[in-house]
Amino acid sequence: MAVLVVGAGVACGGLAEAPPVASVAVTLSKATAPLGSPIDMTYTFDVAPGQSLDGQYRVFMHLLDADGLLRWADDHDPPTPTTEWKAGSRVTYTRTSFIPIVPYLGQATVRVGLYRTDATGTRAPLSGPEPEGRSYKVATLRLLPQSENIFVVRRAGTYHADEFAPENPAREWSWTTKELAVNFRNPKKDATLYLEYDARPDLFDQPQVVNVYLGSLSVATFAADNRDPLLRRIPLRADSLGPADMVELRVVVAPSFVPATIGAGQDTRELGIRIYHLFVDPS
Repeated sequence: MAVLVVGAGVACGGLAEAPPVASVAVTLSKATAPLGSPIDMTYTFDVAPGQSLDGQYRVFMHLLDADGLLRWADDHDPPTPTTEWKAGSRVTYTRTSFIPIVPYLGQATVRVGLYRTDATGTRAPLSGPEPEGRSYKVATLRLLPQSENIFVVRRAGTYHADEFAPENPAREWSWTTKELAVNFRNPKKDATLYLEYDARPDLFDQPQVVNVYLGSLSVATFAADNRDPLLRRIPLRADSLGPADMVELRVVVAPSFVPATIGAGQDTRELGIRIYHLFVDPS
């Protein structure tokens, strides 16, 4: 028998008999998606009349393979804390995540629930499809090979080596120089550039300015005024991509900076912005 792997708040016997405090549903933006690609998950919780959450809870999202093994977990705090959920109200939000590169392809199951943030980790009783240990099967997703994505090639010398978060090796990034240049196969139809990045606005009187170019055509301009990671969706029109089989895209940051020369550490590299994801989605 397959074992459901959970990160926190395993329900104990008899807990599922408590009346549900809310119903849960999740809608995916795609029914199939390649590994490494972005997906929007819209969560909806309808709080039952006369019910409320008895503390602070987190949302867990578990993606399980056909054998019930955990392949991806995305635990997170809902934008509205559960202590503020009102009886009879609806709480809904959309969360964009990048599917990790896991050693599995095929049909997967999405299970969702709530668990307390205290030491007990107790799961909340909800109303949802196929309950199992206060975990609810809300959707299915077919995982496709990473090769289905548009492969983005970074030009040497325009970015620094990849780095990883010590507490989460799956979280990686690289710093750009003053100009990051990449090439990718032209989808020859409208596409979206997903750019997740952060910057160091604390080091400047005025935030850095980022320009995104297709060739010489500017397709986006914005201030890098966020210290925390931010995901931007930048439309890439088919006519802007041009007729060639390959497309050059540039991310130009002004000004760049060298931390060691401005009293911000010993790093002697020229830095622009820190990029977590740069993904071209033709869908």
